[in-house]
Amino acid sequence: MIESQQLRIIFMGTPIFAVATLKKLVKENYNIVAVVTSPDKPAGRGQQVQESEVKQFASQHNIPVLQPEKLKSQEFIEQLKLLNPDLQIVVAFRMLPEVVWQLPKYGTFNLHASMLPQYRGAAPINHAIINGENQTGVSTFFLEQDIDTGKIIFQEAIPIEPDEVAGELHDRMMEIGANLVVRTVAAIGKGEISKISQADFIKKGEVLKTAPKIFRANCKINWDLDGMAIHNHIRGLSPYPAAWTELHRENGEVIALKIHKSKFTPSIANDKEFKAGSIIEHFKIYTLTGILEVLEVQAAGKKKIKASEFLLGFKFKDGDLFK
Repeated sequence: MIESQQLRIIFMGTPIFAVATLKKLVKENYNIVAVVTSPDKPAGRGQQVQESEVKQFASQHNIPVLQPEKLKSQEFIEQLKLLNPDLQIVVAFRMLPEVVWQLPKYGTFNLHASMLPQYRGAAPINHAIINGENQTGVSTFFLEQDIDTGKIIFQEAIPIEPDEVAGELHDRMMEIGANLVVRTVAAIGKGEISKISQADFIKKGEVLKTAPKIFRANCKINWDLDGMAIHNHIRGLSPYPAAWTELHRENGEVIALKIHKSKFTPSIANDKEFKAGSIIEHFKIYTLTGILEVLEVQAAGKKKIKASEFLLGFKFKDGDLFK
């Protein structure tokens, strides 16, 4: 048993989701001896070199930063050994080799944005909403060989609001997750943790859903799906990478649009007059099970705007169809 604030901790993470946890650890006076994050890389139209959000925060608080290109490199391993960590914490980072996660005395644990073993993978927040879940959660678990399969330390369930988009849920989860990490570190220091196999969380007959990385092809809207499924698809990808579709016009013009927010109204009777993807009025689109109203949209190369603003400079024509 050791006072948790005395633990020599290495923190590993890259995006803003990880910053909330690092910030909380610093505020609670935990001993962060170093941060490991992704290398600087060019980004944006100007290809300006960008530092990760985690590096920016660490630099502002005078925390040493390591940015290995290869996590198995002998130089990086030696740097970690010299830091003599008691514990490593991983939040939104790369998959670690065994030689790294086995290094600290108290092991390496990860914060994952789901109620494991459900939604293992790179995009749990997105997939939970896409699948129409009304609840998700955060988990801390010790790393093992296979990704997202280690023994659970703590979990906390989080409700998903009916029309909540991925970005909104992300922001709530990163704060709740940060608190769960602090709770986990405190329990490790006191020796008050249980390591529960993920198999113990699987109910009889339960199907495990996965959360693989999302690619652009996965983001295209399929207008032949149930209308609520389309609505959830839009919610689960907003604001990034965003669901997209193509407006096909009678003159052959094709316009690509991203849809960031929508509202779905189910209807019992299907109107045979319309095809799925047809524009009923304003920015209301016919689906097989009801009407999907577009609330926020983004044209290629433009900023995201309200649908009402978009319609000030654009008029739908008879025969226009989303595909």
